[in-house]
Amino acid sequence: MNIELMYHTPDPEQAVAFAARLCYSPSDLEELKVKTSNLDIQNFISRIMSLGHHSVLEHASFTFGVEGISRVTSHQLVRHRVASYSQQSQRYVSLSDGFDAVMPPSVAANQETRRIFDFTTGVMHQAYNQLLEMGIKPEDARYLLPNATETRIIVTMNARELLHFFRLRCCERAQWEIRDMALGMLKLVRQVAPTIFKTAGPGCIAGPCPEGEFSCGRADQIRKQFRSIN
Repeated sequence: MNIELMYHTPDPEQAVAFAARLCYSPSDLEELKVKTSNLDIQNFISRIMSLGHHSVLEHASFTFGVEGISRVTSHQLVRHRVASYSQQSQRYVSLSDGFDAVMPPSVAANQETRRIFDFTTGVMHQAYNQLLEMGIKPEDARYLLPNATETRIIVTMNARELLHFFRLRCCERAQWEIRDMALGMLKLVRQVAPTIFKTAGPGCIAGPCPEGEFSCGRADQIRKQFRSIN
């Protein structure tokens, strides 16, 4: 899996602070620019977020390039609706030369299950190629491709939605692959917006575990883990 932060709002925390100041100030835009530039941004944003004024976080957006994830994970990712996606097409991109498949660690850990996985994906690729050779278009032959097939995707989310995404997908109860992806994304955005994402992570970071009886029971350990992320 490879994750890159391709683009983001220039000085995202300054943008959020400017939007928040505008809500409560009679000053015009030029005056606000000056006042915002003299702010203690870290303390101001922390205070705004503690008050629950999260709509201003939507003015900071982040665009990630992600490759080497399975279609299993991309299908989960696009359920987060407050985001924009562009995914590699299986309709227009032929996989006749082969496709890489994401193998879950539980499968890779056992020689026999790994053999079954490799054999089955190999048969699927062979059948896919046979359909192409018989004149079937890739858009129809792709119906044979497994969920394990690797894909590439561009995703853009604003800071508010990213916090929600991390709250759900960094949780120990999230599926392992999307959890790994969420953790990689969190590490990247903390570098450019450390105050906004200071306490980002699963729901247990900022309070009691929201999973109730389904809790992993390791909230204290998880909190220490996410405090040390950089």
